[in-house]
Amino acid sequence: MSVGWGQDCVEGIEVELWGECYSIEETTYLDLSYSGLTGEIPPEISNLINLEFLCLGENELTGGIPPEIGDLVNLKNLQLWNNQLSGGIPSEIYDLTNLIELSIPYNQLVEILSPQIGNLVNLRYLFLQGNYIYGEIPSEIGNLTDLTHMFLSENLLNGEIPKEICNLFELEYLQLGWNSLTGHIPSEIGNLTNLRELILISNSFTGEIPSGIGNMESLTFLVLGGNNFSGSIPLEISNLINLEEFNLWGNNFSGELPSEIGNLLSLQRLWIDGNNFSGLIPESIGDLQNIYSINISYNQLSGEIPESICNLELDWGQWDNYVTNGISNNNLCPPYPECIEDYVGYQDTSECIDCPDSIEGDTNYDGYVNILDIITVVNCILSNDCNECFDINYDSSVDILDIISMINIILEP
Repeated sequence: MSVGWGQDCVEGIEVELWGECYSIEETTYLDLSYSGLTGEIPPEISNLINLEFLCLGENELTGGIPPEIGDLVNLKNLQLWNNQLSGGIPSEIYDLTNLIELSIPYNQLVEILSPQIGNLVNLRYLFLQGNYIYGEIPSEIGNLTDLTHMFLSENLLNGEIPKEICNLFELEYLQLGWNSLTGHIPSEIGNLTNLRELILISNSFTGEIPSGIGNMESLTFLVLGGNNFSGSIPLEISNLINLEEFNLWGNNFSGELPSEIGNLLSLQRLWIDGNNFSGLIPESIGDLQNIYSINISYNQLSGEIPESICNLELDWGQWDNYVTNGISNNNLCPPYPECIEDYVGYQDTSECIDCPDSIEGDTNYDGYVNILDIITVVNCILSNDCNECFDINYDSSVDILDIISMINIILEP
C-alpha cells in the first residue's frame, strides 16, 4: 500500500523502497516490474512480513539477491527475471517452503544448483534459464512433486539427467537445452505422461530415444537437435498424435524413417537434417497435412522421392526460423516429383539405376513377359539382389506381390 512518493515513511508501520512507502501490515502484493529500477535490492524489503507476491522483473537491478528475502516466510511468488543480478541464490531462499514460483531467469547468477532446492516442496514453476548456473542437476529435484514447469536452459549444467526427474508426474515443460549435459535420456522418461515439451537441444547427450517416449501422448515439442544421439526412431513415436515439432537435426541417428511417421497428423515442423538416416522416404510423409517446415537434408536417404510429398503445401524455397525446407545432400534418384524437382539440390546418384526401356514386367529385357521373367525376379529375391527395376507394383519393395503382378500380366488376354 503506497502513501505517496518522496514522503517520510512512518517508522515501524511503513517501509521505504525506491522512494515510495509501503505498509508493513497491508502489503501482500508488490509488482514493480518494468519500473526502471536500478541499484541493488534493498534488504529492508524483508520488513514486508506479509508479502506473498514479489515481482521486480525487467529492471536494471544489480548486485546479489539479499539473503534477507528468506525472512519473507509467506512468500509464494518470487520473480526477479531480466535484471543484472549476480552471485548465487542465497541458501535462505530455499527455506521459503511456501514458494510456488521461483523465477530468476536471464540474470548473471553464478553458482552450483544446490541440492537444497529439494526443500521447496510446493514449487510448481522453476525458471532459472539464461544464467551461469553450473554443476549437476541434483537428485533432490525429484522432491518437487508439484512441479509443472522446469526451465534450466542456457546455463552451464553438466552430468546426466537424474532419473528422479522421471518421478515428477505433474511436469508439463522440461527445458534443459544449451547446457553441457551428457549421458542418456532416462528410460523412465515415459512416466511423464503430462509432459508437453521436452527440450534437450545443444548438449552432449548420447544413446537412443527410449521406446517409453511413446507413452507421452501430450507431447507437442520433442527437440533433441545438436547432440550425439544414435539409433533409429522408435516405432512408438507414432503414438505422439499431438506432436507439433519433431527436431532431431545434427545427431547420429540412423536406420530408415518409419512409415508410422505419417501418423503424426499434428506435425508442423520436421527437422531431421544432419543425421545418417537411410532407405526410402516413406510414402506416408504425404499424410502430414499440417506441416509447413521440413528439412531432411544431409542424410543417406535413397531411392525415389514419393509423389505423395506433393500433397504437402510447402514452399520448398521458404525459410522458417532460419531453417529452410530442404531435401538436398542425400542419395535420392530421379525422376523427381514436379513439385520438388527445382529444389532437390545436390544428390549423389552414383547408386541410382536407370531402368532400361521395356514393356512392363519384362525383367530380362528380351521383349516378352513370360516365365523367364518370373524366374529372374525369384532369383533376385532369393539372392537379395533386386533393384527398383523389378518393382512391378511400385510399392518400393520387390517381393511375392511383384511376382503376382507379373503372373497377371502374362494371363491378361
